[in-house]
Formats: sequence, structure tokens, C-alpha cells
Amino acid sequence: MRVLMVAPGTRGDVVPMAGLGHRLQGVGYEVAIAANPAYAPLVVESGCEFTPLPGNLAELIKHPAPGAKASAGNVVSFWKKLGEYMDNAATGTLAAAEAGADVILANSVAPYAYDVAEALGIPAIGAHLQPTEPSAAYPPVLMNSARSLGPVGNRIIGERASAGPAPYDGPSARLRRELGLRKESRAAGERRRRKAHATVLYGISPSVLPRPDDWHPGLVMAGYWWPAENPGWQPAADLVDFLADGPPPVFVGFGSSADIDPGFILDATRRAGTRAVVQGVEGYLGDDAIGVGSVPHEWLFPRMSVVVHHAGAGTTAAGLRAGVPTVAVPVYTDQPLWASKVASLGAGPEPVPYKKLTPERLGEAIREANSTPSYARRAKSVATALATEDGTAPVIEALRRRELGR
Repeated sequence: MRVLMVAPGTRGDVVPMAGLGHRLQGVGYEVAIAANPAYAPLVVESGCEFTPLPGNLAELIKHPAPGAKASAGNVVSFWKKLGEYMDNAATGTLAAAEAGADVILANSVAPYAYDVAEALGIPAIGAHLQPTEPSAAYPPVLMNSARSLGPVGNRIIGERASAGPAPYDGPSARLRRELGLRKESRAAGERRRRKAHATVLYGISPSVLPRPDDWHPGLVMAGYWWPAENPGWQPAADLVDFLADGPPPVFVGFGSSADIDPGFILDATRRAGTRAVVQGVEGYLGDDAIGVGSVPHEWLFPRMSVVVHHAGAGTTAAGLRAGVPTVAVPVYTDQPLWASKVASLGAGPEPVPYKKLTPERLGEAIREANSTPSYARRAKSVATALATEDGTAPVIEALRRRELGR
């Protein structure tokens, strides 16, 4: 059975899918992953086949420095470019599926994969990293806020947000027209699948977000999908030397979400009186800090005293898995939700919103995380729970049901 995974997002969207694909191949599935060309090495190293989706979403969505505001013109331009990106991704998804697929696993920003699957007469299954289903249990992730509106408000606003305009509406409509499918909006298609209790697999740990009571039976809280390990990877000698030359440092990295000047970060870590590993630059940044490029979180994070990041789904999972406290600096979409979950689990202090980020506030949060023993205890407790979960098993079960035609 050939599985096509469609992941048009950033690195944080591709890494879990590559890890899941690696494990599926280990039990006999053939897996191809459609993603941006920048992630081809990541996919190939996982043992999966790579197929390209044009563009680079990471470059498109980078946020300005903390405190800076985007102009109205920039916002209009961003939405236009995002729509063009999704249109190209939809075309790439069709080409990838036509090259061969028995089933498609589509992430939350690839609803056009359902249109492709319908045209080709193959099943499609959602494979999401964010809780996209409207629910009383959480506010919609598109609100860019973790502030609950109450059970009724969360549900109503979640349904309205789901039905609202999105950058992939146009691409879905175009594909359906060109493929000879009946006219149906993206929102209407989602309502139809929801009414039919269509399967959506969520790569989310129930230890972090318990399965909501109002989810329909087709929604599966599978558990995290961990990155595939690269047995040939070795850390750089200067990083190994730096880690051995003092107490555990703090990791600071913001992935594809933001581009923060290293001087800003070093100001914060020095205010907190801690050594630092800063992602996004490379080489020594003084006696107390070193910059790194791409380093596997599963190797690096357990060697840290605290991890500071944007609270993306995958990075949050990696920090909790490592059993060290987290300082979350959420930027947009689902990140405020994960940041609030870290705090509610007691695995770190209250989040520092990106828009309000200053070296002083970040330094104080790092100092609090490092000096509060309960954060470390709770982080280790969550890590213990995560170690008992197997996020791959529910995916295999769903695929086997498709093989048997159920």
C-alpha cells in the first residue's frame, strides 16, 4: 500500500510526518512525502520518497522583530502570496498523487488533497498536528489566542472560523472545476466529512490535550509522531566542547516563526545569568553562548536546563519529551494554545507573548524557569507519560481499515 503524505507547511509540519513515514515503512508501507524542496534531505534521510511542492512557506511567514507592526500593504501582499503558494501546492499535490498513491494523509493546511483523492477515487485521511475541529474544549487556533471563550463561545466561534474564508479556498475550487468534480466549497466539504464522521488522525498527545468529549467518533487523538532518528548524525565538536565546559545551558530558538537578532537573545540570557545555545546562527557567541544550525531536538534538549521556543506543535512536544522546563514565546495560530498547555501542566512559567517580548521579560522568564524546582519535576512527569504512548499504532489501524474497505 502506497501512502502519500501531503505536508505543505514548514519544517515543524514535515518532521513529524517524516518520522511517522519512517515507522510506517518499517511495517511494510511504501511512503512518499510531498513538501517544499527545502525539506527534501529531511524526507530522504527518513527513508521516505520525496516529491516536491513548489515554494518555501518558511520564508513567507516569518514575523518582524518583537514590537514591530506589519503595514496594511504588507498584510494584503502576504495574503496574496499565501494564496499563490497554496495554489501551487494544490497543483503539486495532484501531480504527486497521479504519480501513484493508494491513500493520502493530508495535514490541516492541505484540504485540497481531499479533492484530489475524490477525483482519483482513492481515500484521504486527515493527519493534523493542531486541534482544528470546533470544540467547547478550546478556542479556535486561528484566533491566535489561547483565551477561552467558554464552552459555548469556543464551539460557536470555532464553527464560524472553520466556515470562514481561507487561502486554500481558491485552489480547492479550481481543482474541483478542472477535475470535473461537482461544485462544493472547501467549508462545505469539511462539513460533509464531519457529518459522516470521517477519520482525522491527530498527532497530539492526550497527556497534553485530553480528547474532548464533543469530538465525533472519527476523530482520533493518536499521540505524537516523533522524528526519525538519523544514526549517522554526529554533533559538532565545538558544541560538544561547549556543553562539557559548564552547567547545562538554555536553548533559545524560534524555528520558522520569527527572526530575532542574536544580540537580543544574549541580552536576555545574560540577564538570567545562564549559558545559552542559540539556534539560527553558528559558532561561538562569547564564552557563555554558542550558535547552532539544525540539531536534532531529541539529542539536544535533554542536555539543556530550559528550552525557550515559539511553542510550535513539534517543538513543544520535543521539549516535553526531554523532561526539561519550557519558556514559551508564542507567535501565531496554534502556538498560544500549546504555550498555555505547557503552563497548565506546570512544566514552565506563563508564556511571554511574542508581541510583548523584551530582553528583560525573557530574561526574567528564563530565571524563573531555572530557579523553580516544580517546573522540572512536572516536566519530568509529563516526559514519563509521553514515553508510554505510541502515536503510530492508531495510524496503522486506520490504514488497515482502508485496506479492508471499512
